Amino acid sequence: MKMRTLPLSLQANPLLGQWLSLDTPGRLTISPGKVELGQGIASALMQIAAEELDLSFGRLTLRPVDTGASANEGITAGSQSVEVSGAALRLAAAQLRAALLDAAAVRLGVPVADLSPADGAILRKGAATGLDVWALADNIDWQQPISGEIAPKPAAEYTVVGTSLPRDDLPRKATTGAFIHDLTFPDLLHVRVVRQPFRLARLADLDEARLARRYPAVTAFRRDDFLALVGTDEHQVQSAHLESEFFTRWEDAGRWTPPETPATTALLPAEEGARPAPGNRRLSARYSRQSIAHGSIGPSCALAILEGEQLTVWSHSQGIFPLRAVMAKVLGRAVDSVRVIHADGAGCYGHNGADDAALDAALVAVAYPGRPVRVQFSRADELGRAPLGAAMATRIEAGLDGEGRIVDWQLSVTSAPHAQRPGFGGFANLSSTEALDPEARPRKVEDLPPASGGGASRNAVAIYDLPGQSVEVTLEAASPVRTSSLRALGAHVNVFAIESAMDELAALAGADPLAFRLAHLSDPRARAVLETAAQMAGWPDPNPEGTGSAKGLGVARYKNKGAWLAAVAEVTVDEAIRVEKLWLAVDAGLLINPEGARSQIEGGALQSLSWTLKEGIDLQDGRVPVLDWDSYPILRFSDVPEIETHFLTNPNHPPLGAGEAAQGPVAAAIGNAVAKALGARMRDLPMTRERLMQSLLEA
Repeated sequence: MKMRTLPLSLQANPLLGQWLSLDTPGRLTISPGKVELGQGIASALMQIAAEELDLSFGRLTLRPVDTGASANEGITAGSQSVEVSGAALRLAAAQLRAALLDAAAVRLGVPVADLSPADGAILRKGAATGLDVWALADNIDWQQPISGEIAPKPAAEYTVVGTSLPRDDLPRKATTGAFIHDLTFPDLLHVRVVRQPFRLARLADLDEARLARRYPAVTAFRRDDFLALVGTDEHQVQSAHLESEFFTRWEDAGRWTPPETPATTALLPAEEGARPAPGNRRLSARYSRQSIAHGSIGPSCALAILEGEQLTVWSHSQGIFPLRAVMAKVLGRAVDSVRVIHADGAGCYGHNGADDAALDAALVAVAYPGRPVRVQFSRADELGRAPLGAAMATRIEAGLDGEGRIVDWQLSVTSAPHAQRPGFGGFANLSSTEALDPEARPRKVEDLPPASGGGASRNAVAIYDLPGQSVEVTLEAASPVRTSSLRALGAHVNVFAIESAMDELAALAGADPLAFRLAHLSDPRARAVLETAAQMAGWPDPNPEGTGSAKGLGVARYKNKGAWLAAVAEVTVDEAIRVEKLWLAVDAGLLINPEGARSQIEGGALQSLSWTLKEGIDLQDGRVPVLDWDSYPILRFSDVPEIETHFLTNPNHPPLGAGEAAQGPVAAAIGNAVAKALGARMRDLPMTRERLMQSLLEA
């Protein structure tokens, strides 16, 4: 018999008791290692467990992810929570169900086949037995490994999965202050870190006397180039932080040296003997975006306390286990002496300042043992000192044959690094480690491997049937600007480039963009979402080119192995670009919570709209300037278009992550609609008013 391949999360956390507990009468506690980031994963995982154990949703408790109590599932990223963690939890719950029924059969002296669970009660042929699952908890071997051999429920029997139950986390967030920013303790010390104004800047002078005269209740805590302002009055600490330029002086010590990068990598090598198509029906185009910020509405925050030898940190990091390992190493402590507890933040979708804030809080807590400390970023630090989403450029060379079909395709990506999370590459990758020791900066960076979906390479391989397709990726790390993972990573630009090129090639072929794509696309599920989105939007677009209104489309499969999504955008263009409506067709396999999936897809679409039209950072002398919401604009409520979303569902298809599927196709659909509305192509993001005017002048 062929052995089942267990999900990675089960391979790392194989014991039943690592996932589930019946310790509390009347409740089932689940302990996954994927964290809630606003994506609704907590409720989705609870639905999966409730389904397998025939429990009502209200009986479930989700334990906060905690390095001292939870399964270590690494980083919550890549739209893999339902796909990987959900699959692991489903198998764990199926095995617990079987173990409970086995125990009940022994207790009652009846065949297992006669028994079934019903909201915690054990029934025999549908009749009550007086026994419940909590009475059987002591009969379960919680140390048993999860084999994956117990078959979960068939999809046809689902009653909880596939329903849009209200999210478990939203009521308390809306009513009781459930974010990390609301967490407090008695005798709390407030901390603001005076961050290096540029990478590896040296703190040449600290005028503590001036600080003391102005803010006598605020203390400066300094270690090398790490400077924190500490006090019991948050307003005073914040005010001192805003005036830090008057009592500090920083200088450029010439410390920056670029890390080593790998040689250009060929994802798809050029076929031997392949030649570019002859003739003048060729495309040579470069597409790009600037660096972008995470732009979380709630700035990064962390709390920490050192009690005896135990250091406890509360963080909204996406990866509390790797963060714990890095902090322990930086602080010179045993890993077991550091505990990190996840607390809900304001959303990030990537490596923002949460991890930096956690280390900052830990550094100060160690210096003030027994006192809880709270670190919060300023708005300027959140926008400009946290890691940025990488600037990228994607070049495409392609040609058509006499029949209007693509016969060669070469794509090359040049990108800043996307993979500099804590611990990646063996480096801390936290800003304060470099303030403590400039030699702690990373000496080598690499792209994420294809097995993880890639970073700069993500979605660089087109989903189309393209003879002679070649793809290569180059990392560029000369800039000292710190970049790391931001939602969809390279997929945003790569899909924008590929789908823009498909429209440009369709124009060269004199073909409708939809028909041109379908002629090069054999993947049936990709074809289905593309045709569905086009039908929803009333394709073909009746607007003539250059009239200021148009529709455009884009399609991709996220990471070439996740959810499929096709988008059609309707835009109007005059002095600025406005998206009037988006139509989205999605195939994410089995949906655990349809409304949760819709929120993820439509939230991703709006974020992509913001990146595509508004967001970008103009570096000044290779450095990030001081930013606020005026100098770094994001999408506003008045900019939000109507969105119509349709899911193509098949309960027999496994669930696929949906959180990042919209980023690339939506950007492409907007770009293609703008090109038709203008009669001129904009290939560089964001498509600001200034770039719009420049495009019109050059048209």
